[in-house]
Amino acid sequence: MKVRGRRECKECGTRWSYYDTGEVACPSCGSLRSVGVDDERQQHTDAAVTLDLSEFRDAVGAREGGVEAATLDELGPDLKSALRSYVRRRGFIDGGELELLDETVLAARELLHAVDLFGRTRRPSDDEQFYLLSLLRGADSGERPAPEEVPESMHAARGLAVAEAVDDYRADLRTWLAEHPDDEARKTLGAVAERAKRFEALQGAVPPAQADALVAAVREVGTYLREGDVDALARARDRLDRLE
Repeated sequence: MKVRGRRECKECGTRWSYYDTGEVACPSCGSLRSVGVDDERQQHTDAAVTLDLSEFRDAVGAREGGVEAATLDELGPDLKSALRSYVRRRGFIDGGELELLDETVLAARELLHAVDLFGRTRRPSDDEQFYLLSLLRGADSGERPAPEEVPESMHAARGLAVAEAVDDYRADLRTWLAEHPDDEARKTLGAVAERAKRFEALQGAVPPAQADALVAAVREVGTYLREGDVDALARARDRLDRLE
């Protein structure tokens, strides 16, 4: 959507940035009556939202009389709800500025799929538990396990997370390209879409290194559009060719 991000409250005169708060209500008096003070509306798709998984980490680690107070199975529904709420509100155009696909979005999506896979595993291995707990520890700070640390049984979590995140990012790039046309970028995004669809057709069962290569490629397209770096576009195409 396009908005005038800098707002002025009609009731008390307070000025604030919608881009920073994500709220239409005045932060001082709560009034919904405000006017935009920017000269132009700007594309804006990203909400002012952060991911905080500390309550789930605390619950998993809590002990009462030596007994674990909460298990990952018990936490699953609330954890997935928090992750879905976060990724649903995230975008990659902030006040008219194109951003890159960030690690926190990727980690949140991967954890969401990992929790699903873990819940369907009757007897999780130590490696599977360590992988899931590693994601839970680091997702809200944008940390994901290295490709070689993802158990084969969990490859689908990374593959599906990447396919979804890349699709979301492509959608915002298309929005950006509507006002900043670039045929070369559009062609390359077509190749990105083909690889993401293949990941989805395989239900995410691709080597994690391939999934990360697709992320790197779409980020290179973003770098090209943000900075005019033609070498970045060439690198993106090279990565995509190697994914065929």
